[in-house]
Amino acid sequence: MRFLFIGSWVLAAPLLAAQQPIGRTSATEVQVSGAVDISHGETTLGNGSEITAGKEAVKITLERGGELRLCSTSSVHLSKDRSIDDPANTALMIALNRGAIEANYSVGKYSDVLLTPDLRILISGPGQADLSIRVNTQGDTCVDNHGANAPYVTVSSELEGGAYRVLPDQRVNFQHGSLREVVDHEPEPCGCPKTPPVQVAAAPGGPSSTPADTAFPVAQSEGLAAPPAARPVPVVPPGEPHVEVTVPLTYDANKPAVPAAAPPAPAPASMPAPPSEPAPEVASAAPAPELATPAPAAPNPPPNSVPNQGGLFHRIGHFFSKIFGK
Repeated sequence: MRFLFIGSWVLAAPLLAAQQPIGRTSATEVQVSGAVDISHGETTLGNGSEITAGKEAVKITLERGGELRLCSTSSVHLSKDRSIDDPANTALMIALNRGAIEANYSVGKYSDVLLTPDLRILISGPGQADLSIRVNTQGDTCVDNHGANAPYVTVSSELEGGAYRVLPDQRVNFQHGSLREVVDHEPEPCGCPKTPPVQVAAAPGGPSSTPADTAFPVAQSEGLAAPPAARPVPVVPPGEPHVEVTVPLTYDANKPAVPAAAPPAPAPASMPAPPSEPAPEVASAAPAPELATPAPAAPNPPPNSVPNQGGLFHRIGHFFSKIFGK
């Protein structure tokens, strides 16, 4: 969100003219409220101002020197420490409810105070502050007092009592905002998270095999192209051989010319089908031998036919003999 101002900064302008501002920022994606003024693209933060960063970290240049870096989505309330009765007082009170902030400045005569929902962090001089503080939603408070010339940092609790000093070059995590649950060697950084490097796709012809499979993942991951349609896979009923599977396997056997000749080879195996056509003729010829087998019995009747013929002629002769009286 750009330039979302709660309240009226126009009415706050005369107030800022009457007092010295705390800091300035030229960031655009911020939310500000309280005593603020905008002029020539720059936001001036006065006593009691509040600023919330957007997606990017916001740099706040302090009028007394140095800077604060407000991490993304973090919000702070800036004001002067009114407990010090000195017109030259430049001590700050920074309230951090949730998020992270990085401070880089020379500590002045008076101490700065950073307040969290559970702890009070006192930053005392002399020294060069290179301080990172992060508070999460569970109240875990991480304090990194970096540098050999780090200031004197003391953490106290209004509810539990007691105090804890964070030594130079020491990183401490107060779990749940408690001084009784302290990790005195916190491995994780306390400031703004590091931005991950952007991965750039390799040019075609690199380790990838072809330009097509180099360009496709990039376009798809960036949402510039829809994923390709899935290739239909033929459904084969169980138990039936799939011819299309054997052919590609034969074709991929590093024999580009042989696969073309390979299909005719199975053809002779299938040629027995034509001989099956004459098979009916053979079957039809089969009855002939069956009739030929009883043919030998034909010679047998002739011997029998002789007596049959003789008997017949004898009876005929006997018949005529009776007629003619012979």
